[in-house]
Amino acid sequence: MPKREPQKINKAVAGYAELCDMTGRKAEAERCRKSAREWEALWQNKADDGDHYRLAFDQPGTWSQKYNLVWDKILDLHVFPKEVVQKEIVFYTKHQNRYGLPLDNRKAYTKLDWLVWTATPAEKKVDWDSLMTPAYRFVNESPSRVPLTDWYSTTDAKQVGFQARSVVGGIFIKFLSVPEFWRQWSGASR
Repeated sequence: MPKREPQKINKAVAGYAELCDMTGRKAEAERCRKSAREWEALWQNKADDGDHYRLAFDQPGTWSQKYNLVWDKILDLHVFPKEVVQKEIVFYTKHQNRYGLPLDNRKAYTKLDWLVWTATPAEKKVDWDSLMTPAYRFVNESPSRVPLTDWYSTTDAKQVGFQARSVVGGIFIKFLSVPEFWRQWSGASR
């Protein structure tokens, strides 16, 4: 069993279940949903570190942004309980640096797109604002005057690597999580 990020696996399995539903394979869809729920329970149990979830099962005291939880919300999969997301969000708001939340406890850098992905599942505006305000500060105060970088230091706002990459478009993911937004701009009927 993988030690790192099995939450990616269960979201993939839950997504596959949705595809099975869409193509009329109901039994396979239910089997996959059941499997995703089992993976979630296992992950939640093994990764629980009190006030947050670990970076890796066998590493107490570690943490990481669970940026891929955004897909549970956007795809309406309901694999993870809201309490899991809220627990992480509360933890994140306490572990930020001046220019944002590091990717994990190992280094002080972050990736702008993943930071937005991490904040998007927040239920409360105050939590969203708490995670996004340092990123806004980064954009305005960075001494690295280059096309928008997605990889930067959360302590001094300096570019670590990369610039002007297409992944920066990931900062618009919040629009996908609010049906009123994406319907308005996609031309989808209401």
